[in-house]
Order: sequence, then structure tokens, then C-alpha cells
Amino acid sequence: MAFATAKSVDHGQIPVCDITPLRDGSNPIGVAMELHKASSELGFIYIKGHGIPENVINDARSAAYDFFRATVAEKTAVKISPDHRGWIGSGGAIMDDDVKPDLKESFLWGFEDENNVISDNHPLRGDNQWPKFVPNLKTNALEYFSHAHDVAHNLMRGFALGLGLEENFFLKSSNRPLSRGSFVYYPHQSQNAAKDQFGVGPHTDFGVLTVLAQDNVGGLQVQNISGDWIEAPPIEGTLIVNVADLLHRWTDGAYKSTPHRVINNSGRERLSLVLAYDPNPETKIDARDIFGKNHKCADEPITCGDYLNWRFDKAFSYRKENTDV
Repeated sequence: MAFATAKSVDHGQIPVCDITPLRDGSNPIGVAMELHKASSELGFIYIKGHGIPENVINDARSAAYDFFRATVAEKTAVKISPDHRGWIGSGGAIMDDDVKPDLKESFLWGFEDENNVISDNHPLRGDNQWPKFVPNLKTNALEYFSHAHDVAHNLMRGFALGLGLEENFFLKSSNRPLSRGSFVYYPHQSQNAAKDQFGVGPHTDFGVLTVLAQDNVGGLQVQNISGDWIEAPPIEGTLIVNVADLLHRWTDGAYKSTPHRVINNSGRERLSLVLAYDPNPETKIDARDIFGKNHKCADEPITCGDYLNWRFDKAFSYRKENTDV
């Protein structure tokens, strides 16, 4: 059967933003205006000047491949925990009720301080599970996580400035973040697969912001403002970031959380390095804090932690299994 198709387009449909002047303070407002425009339109942005060293990305990717190429029995030793830490095998996630489970595999972890995991009683926070059969995975994963978190913080500063807010508006409660790191592995998708079978099905991301390091394989597709699916091919030296649902809600729809999907028909393995950025669980998501107390919001206020818990319960089969126990 034929794959679901997407249009090949020039890179102009997905803007490219160099955030160096935001990072070094030479022109933060100029970068903020670019980020604001891009987030108000497509919600996907290629980011240059992000500051993550190439060796950090390469080391993380190498360790991740060592993990995914291990046996199922080895990976099962770090099977996903109730706290959303560890390995999710193929078919363990479904992004929409109308599509088949994803073909992808994922390995997930969260923030660790210098001594241990910062833990509390939130259902999406707990001990990371590091596989003994890939001894360098922990070091390389946490190094990437730290650098990608810096990127996210810089972008959140830019978004705040673009909205005319104090630059740390979105970072006031971010010392114990609910951010998740993930390595996401996509096997080659067979030509015999159904048209509605995806590496990851059409979806919007749950939280505040996603920071993604693609490899050179391609396969990411984005739905543009006209409703057409367009390719988002890798551009050397860039990350791709996208507004997620919670930032869309926080800005009362001013920033767009855009559907996207992955089809890997390259004949090769595909691997993404992902940071899903979210602040502390108690962070109040209320558009009136941005637009004023008399602003009429489409959604009621909610905490970051409550929102994410609701979304994860809907999307991941292992959480349903744990609920039924």
C-alpha cells in the first residue's frame, strides 16, 4: 500500500531563526520578534546558533543506537515505569484514537540533580532507569538533556520578550522541571504497511515546547496552515523546535501547536533526540497572566502537572495497564 504523502517544499515554509543574538545579548528583541512571528503562524522553527556542541549530539546518538540495537530481553530490563521512565517498545504509544499504534520505540528519562532524581509525588516524576548493558548512556543522555534544556530556556525567554513580557516570565517556576528527555527510534517502514500506519501518528505535542535534534534520514512531516502535509527535512547544524499544546493554551491560542507525524520509508534506521520542556508541576497555566485579568480565556486555568498527567493517561497503553491493576 502507498504511504501517506507530504509535499516537498522549500525551507521558507518553515522559518529558520539564528538565536545567537538572543543567547549573547546582542539583539534579544530582534530574535524575539522572529520567534513570535514563527510561533504565531506555523509553530515550527529551525533553530541555528543553538549552542549544543556537535560531539554532545553525536555521543548521545551513538549511545542511543547501542541501546535500541540490543535484544528485547535486555531492553525489557528497563521497561517503562509508572513514572514514565525507561523503554517503550513498538506499539506502546497511540497518538489518536483513529490511528494505529506507533511503530517507534522510545527510551525516556527525566531531570536528575547532582545527587539523585528530584522526586516528589507527581506521577510523571521518579527514578530514571539506566541500562547496565550501555554504561555510557546515562552520561551522554544527561549531557544532551542539560544542553537542550539551556536551548529551551533561551527560547522561553525569547517567547516572553516577543509577547511583551518580562524575559523570565515563563521561567519563574522551573527549578524542578517536569521536562522529559527521550531517544526515539524509527525502524524502516515497510511498503506493505497500511496507509494509516506511522512511525509516530499525526499528533500535537503535550507540553510547553519540544526541542528536537533530527538525524540526516528525514521523515518528519508537518501540517501547514492550509491543512497540507509538508516535509520538514533536516538542515545541517540546526535543531527543530515546536510549540506544544500547553504553550498554545498558556497563550490562549496565540502560539500554534501544529500537528506533525513521522514516516520513515528511507530504508534506514532513524533516530531523534528529544527534549520535551515543561516547568515545575505546580506552575499555573493561565492566559490571564499574559493578557490581563479581564481577558476571556478559551480554557480554565490548570497546573502543568495536572494537564500532563491527563494527556499521558490518554496516550500510553502502559498507564492504562497500571490503572487496571
